[in-house]
Amino acid sequence: MGTTSGAVWGRTEQQDFRSRVRGTLLGVALGDALAAPVDRLDLAAIREAYGAEGLADLAPAYGRRGAVTHLTQLTLFSVDGLIRAQVRRDSGAWHPPTDLHRAYLRWAATQRDWGPDERRKEDGWLAREEWLYARRDPARTLLLGLGDETMGTLDVPKNPGAPGPEAAARSAPFGLLVGWEPHLVVQLAVECAAQTHGHPVACLAAGAYAVIVHALARGDGLDGAVQKALALLAVRPGHQPVSEALRQALGAVRQGMPGPARVEELAGEGSAAGLLAVAVYCALVGEDVRHGLRLAVNQSGPSGAAGALTGGLLGALHGETALPPAWLAELEGRSTMLLLADDFAMEMTQGPALHSPAASSPGWLARYPRAT
Repeated sequence: MGTTSGAVWGRTEQQDFRSRVRGTLLGVALGDALAAPVDRLDLAAIREAYGAEGLADLAPAYGRRGAVTHLTQLTLFSVDGLIRAQVRRDSGAWHPPTDLHRAYLRWAATQRDWGPDERRKEDGWLAREEWLYARRDPARTLLLGLGDETMGTLDVPKNPGAPGPEAAARSAPFGLLVGWEPHLVVQLAVECAAQTHGHPVACLAAGAYAVIVHALARGDGLDGAVQKALALLAVRPGHQPVSEALRQALGAVRQGMPGPARVEELAGEGSAAGLLAVAVYCALVGEDVRHGLRLAVNQSGPSGAAGALTGGLLGALHGETALPPAWLAELEGRSTMLLLADDFAMEMTQGPALHSPAASSPGWLARYPRAT
């Protein structure tokens, strides 16, 4: 696989990468959608509603089966911001965190407005998708972090006391920057997490999750990907809670049959570190994508983040074809996700040709304006 965004990609490599990009985005959304009906329920309530085995299939939430939440919405805006950053990378003012912040502000506008403002062409096509204007219980921390134009940074983060998993749950797309060096992937995810979740646990969990996805997208196994994340975390101050959570996830694989008790033990109080551990564990022990996602969401902790994080790992690991077709058929916004995934894959494999003044596609530039 290419090591820079300008590398030459073979046809097989391009197809494999596109499958992993699609798998990652769709996997996040499937885990999110599966969890949506049970996110605020404890295990007893889940079993009361869905039977002794818990939730086994997509169920209605927000008026339909397959509905996604703010976790998927923000993941899609992460992709939009990354594509724009790549388009602008030859600019003298190139600063990817700023492009991501602008993307997250576009998402925040969907939570305030009734629908897209067609006058704002610079918002691009994603912000004109009306289905994304549905407000799906976004965490207050997200709305506060994006409540004004000021961008949180590592030096002056937004919500420095918030260790929750929402920033990590939107960070899978950073791992799809396969032409970037792993330490740069970590850095970008950490900086972008600080825009809404400035606690070190939240930031470093986002960085760890992104670099695990990065290794998977390059063809590594999950155990090896976690080991790479641990090595990169070790040099960062305050890494111990996240590193220990990852080690506990690896150790739990050898501790008997998987079940809700094990998942809840890993989740702990629901911090980003605990939910990252849940995702790694469920992706490792899951017999297939369905089993891994069911294991992640049938527990008393934050099921939504657990499902989304697990889905991203499984999708990056196995690609689009491993995802349950019946679930995909009911997934809200699937066509939008596929277009966005394919645009991202094309940008990563053919970027210089796409935005060459002599060869670029007007349709492409209309979707991802250079100037914003």
